Amino acid sequence: MPHTQLFYHLVWTTKNREALLTPDVEPEVYGYLRSKAVGLEAVVFALNGSVDHVHLVAAIPAKIAVARFVGQIKAIASTRFNQAHPDGPTFFWQSEYGAFTFDGKRLPNYIAYVERQKEHHADRTIIPLLERTTGGGVMVREPAVGYGGEDAEWRRDLEVQGRAWGEARPGINARARERHPMNRVGEAH
Repeated sequence: MPHTQLFYHLVWTTKNREALLTPDVEPEVYGYLRSKAVGLEAVVFALNGSVDHVHLVAAIPAKIAVARFVGQIKAIASTRFNQAHPDGPTFFWQSEYGAFTFDGKRLPNYIAYVERQKEHHADRTIIPLLERTTGGGVMVREPAVGYGGEDAEWRRDLEVQGRAWGEARPGINARARERHPMNRVGEAH
């Protein structure tokens, strides 16, 4: 099984941005979203939003395309909600969504942003880029950083992460070292 760390900040809206995610509806819909995401083997770090849109911070397994993941969790949530409330207003999502990738170092920032969605909207402190659900505009690019060659900070960060990962899985690292061809004594490399 491949090792991946694929972090996403996803955002999508209700159809026509209708205020459907009321305090009564939100927990149920979020429960469906979270349950389906976990069923698809994603790790959900944060799930929140406002009355007309949802933000989700998750690690999605490499074996499932982002579009398929988003489509499946949206479909199951609206379908199950509509089945549970046949006499209520029909719940639909917009077909578009926004998907943003980021590195693990920024995970706490994205979690905090999503967990404080209602506060951000009330205080008008949203980050407009992270609220986008449709195409167009310019691709966001950060200035180049010194990750090439021997950047000491980058190397230290990876070594710390690697040690933390290895300490959590001591047997795995030992077995991997034993199996690696460069660690076999007396064999041609």
